[in-house]
Amino acid sequence: MTLETFFGGLSPATLTAALALVFGASVVRGLTGFGLAIILVPLLGLIVEPAEAVVISILLQLLAGPIGFKRIMADGERSTAIPISIAAIMATPFGVWLLSVTAPDVARLAIATLALAAFGLMFVPAKEGAIPGRKETLATGLAAGVLTGFASMPGPPVVPFYLRRKLSPDVARASMLMVFFATAIAGSIAAFALGVANLHLLWLSVLFYPALYIGTRLGELAFGKVSEPVWRTLVGIILGVAGVAAVVRLLN
Repeated sequence: MTLETFFGGLSPATLTAALALVFGASVVRGLTGFGLAIILVPLLGLIVEPAEAVVISILLQLLAGPIGFKRIMADGERSTAIPISIAAIMATPFGVWLLSVTAPDVARLAIATLALAAFGLMFVPAKEGAIPGRKETLATGLAAGVLTGFASMPGPPVVPFYLRRKLSPDVARASMLMVFFATAIAGSIAAFALGVANLHLLWLSVLFYPALYIGTRLGELAFGKVSEPVWRTLVGIILGVAGVAAVVRLLN
């Protein structure tokens, strides 16, 4: 077995770049509760095919789910996270199917648009108010499921659902991570069942796990030690860079 074969077909330099991307996205995930796929998929798509980047991101979300799970379950808003998760699980296979029949260039365009949309959501003002009703909760879950399967990005509908309600960072972060773990489980099963995922991509995800784990833990250590305005600003900058990078890839 050659070294490149062991590295899942990637050269050492390419693997190093991919590990750096996974590490950076994982730090953001640990700090904010979201952002892994929104950051990773457009940038990892510069190295591998868009569908492969989506599957790797889904598998990494699955591997990241157990990290800090006890705290997530304790802090999360289960009354909304559970119904959103159920709806998302139901819709995820449709998103995976949509990915399998979409041309790579179209997928790149859609993913770039989602990345920019996620950046724009950071500027949506928060608001006081009661828990959203069933229709909004269901719509959030269905949208999150479709976007999980198609782009491994459940964040665009889920993030504003929680952040615009002015919940405490602990509750918002944990609730989002609960949903993302559920969508990762559904997305992984659907990806393998529909033939989009394979053992090669699973092996690459395993190779990326150390960077994922260390990055997530470092992000968790930073969580709660920065003010909310700084927290939002940092995430906004990173999301903006990811969106711009995806657009640049399209133009090139």
